[in-house]
Amino acid sequence: MSISTDTQKAIQRLNRVAAELKLLFARRDLAIDLMRLALVCREHLLLIGPPGTGKSELATRFAHGIQARHFHYLLTRFTEPAELFGPVDLDQFKKGRYHVRTENMLPEAEMAFLDEVFQSGSPILNTLLTLIHERIFYNGPERMKTPLITLVGAANNLPDDPTLKAFSDRFVLRLEMIAVPDESLSDLLDRGWNLEIQTMGQEISTQDHGLTPAHLNQLYKQLASVGVGQIGAQYQELIRRLRSEGVDLSDRRLVKGLKLIRGAALLDGREEADARDLWPLNHIWSNSEDVSILREVIQPIVTEAGGPELDTHRPLDELKDELDLLASRAADLKGDGAFTAHLSALGQIRRELMLYHTGEEVLRKRVEDVIGQVMEAMRDK
Repeated sequence: MSISTDTQKAIQRLNRVAAELKLLFARRDLAIDLMRLALVCREHLLLIGPPGTGKSELATRFAHGIQARHFHYLLTRFTEPAELFGPVDLDQFKKGRYHVRTENMLPEAEMAFLDEVFQSGSPILNTLLTLIHERIFYNGPERMKTPLITLVGAANNLPDDPTLKAFSDRFVLRLEMIAVPDESLSDLLDRGWNLEIQTMGQEISTQDHGLTPAHLNQLYKQLASVGVGQIGAQYQELIRRLRSEGVDLSDRRLVKGLKLIRGAALLDGREEADARDLWPLNHIWSNSEDVSILREVIQPIVTEAGGPELDTHRPLDELKDELDLLASRAADLKGDGAFTAHLSALGQIRRELMLYHTGEEVLRKRVEDVIGQVMEAMRDK
């Protein structure tokens, strides 16, 4: 069965949301791609890294881009359950019934971001474990189904406490985020200032791409139709090799790995997975020490099959999509920050074409034309 037109449109909309975010955030393409994959597969993503690397802002803007009900909170050792799940309904309590008011709280969120996700106490973690695994919240005697698609958790590092292992394992996808390197400092400052200008306006500005959680649910259901017969034996062999290297992967993570492979194929518009779609396995590690082993085992297979590279350059189709997006907005830019960020993004496309796609003279000419249009619009305003 071929991928339906509606499914293709949903994929295109999700890809446009991701492309817009990649214009806003410097060197965060992989985090955006993993967030996109997590949303399609209804899995949870853990971002590990120091404060100030854009984890919270990125998750918030992705939630706005998919028009999802969003919940965002910073956990501490002193966080009370009511801060996440809602206050006790006093009227109901007076009648002898325990009931929590969940309006605008985590149990009613479709996408959530929890900073310092391992820092809360046992009562919160136990409730979170049920919520993210079963999508269930026990509101007194009521067993409440929750609409949660994806929880993005953030932490400075993985917890050492063995009692947190079960909770930590629910975050199937993981990414270590570091500060933007010196060679991309100009890009960071340009895009960061543009984000700051939007923040000054006290409103998150995102283009409406017509994507909703209903479209994500449609994509999730389509995963069952993606075949993995071509790589089934190869996947098993990879598991054996990783185990022989001492990589710690739970049975849960191994099964979820097949779902992620299906998701990668679907997002690429294909109904049969192949070796290109093994790239998410780079991010299913349990311990930070295993990151390099996974990459050494997985990435050569992905690269040989024509899948995504681990370095920073992007496939040609992605560059074309971003250029189309930039060209469509060139006439509507306002303010020095917007012009600067736009030119910076165009310059990045030009650099990647020169370094990695040397034969694309026509596309390079189009980049120069769009840069000229932006420069002319900047002079006129």
